[in-house]
Amino acid sequence: MITIDYQNRKPIYEQIADRVEAMILSGAVKPQTQLPSVRSLAVELSINPNTIQKAYACLEQEGLIYPVKGRGNFVCQLSDMEERRRDACYKMLKNLVEEGKQLGITREEMVDYVRHLYGGG
Repeated sequence: MITIDYQNRKPIYEQIADRVEAMILSGAVKPQTQLPSVRSLAVELSINPNTIQKAYACLEQEGLIYPVKGRGNFVCQLSDMEERRRDACYKMLKNLVEEGKQLGITREEMVDYVRHLYGGG
């Protein structure tokens, strides 16, 4: 399910690309799966088809999807899927650490909490 946050400053095509990427990396959308057509997704989200096309172009540049002329866009068979998922996880962790720093959370507090989450007390 793709949702658009109109309050977000991030462009709509980036929001769509990020959401589809997250669905691919989480395994919610499997390799070789056909994505919704540009037109049908545009109708579903009530936005311009050019916006969907731009999002799909970004995903293609990242190597996550590939087009088949006359058939649509498909999720790539990613042999390094695990590495991409780790990279995505580290990216999210980095953002959380940066946010924690801004909130005044110390390194020790952050490490202790991560240990707690892993069950290592």
